[in-house]
Amino acid sequence: MNDLFDEEIRGHHSMRDHLLTLVSDADLAYKLPGHNPTLGELLVELGDLQGVYTHSFERFTLDWAHRRLPPPAPVTVTGLREWFQAQDDAMKAALDSFTDEELHTDRIDRGGGFVASPFVQHQVYREAVYIFYGKLSVYLKALERDAGEQWAAWVG
Repeated sequence: MNDLFDEEIRGHHSMRDHLLTLVSDADLAYKLPGHNPTLGELLVELGDLQGVYTHSFERFTLDWAHRRLPPPAPVTVTGLREWFQAQDDAMKAALDSFTDEELHTDRIDRGGGFVASPFVQHQVYREAVYIFYGKLSVYLKALERDAGEQWAAWVG
């Protein structure tokens, strides 16, 4: 058992949870011009990404086609909150199964000869999550939502 999820990942996910307090179900249908997803679709992509990484912690291989949990249908703020909580529970369970030593043992095949420890895999996941937060910031600005000082500090 280790504290990686509680000490690291829960903090990264707090931005996502904060965002879900700022938007409405109607906002989830908002789409930027061009070939961009709706805000709801972008949040589902973020959840699918979490599912891919959770699966990698469980099966020791990164499989981009794997989706851990089906998204809510229809996509609503309440449905997303519940779905993300289930995703968090699954990721926490997967990570909690490692000892501190196992977290630093290379074992997750990311493909192309890149094998990472669960700790490094979590770091890569964190970076991917923050890329999504940059995208979500654009949607919040387009919706003219003030995400507050905390969000501004997170995305710098």
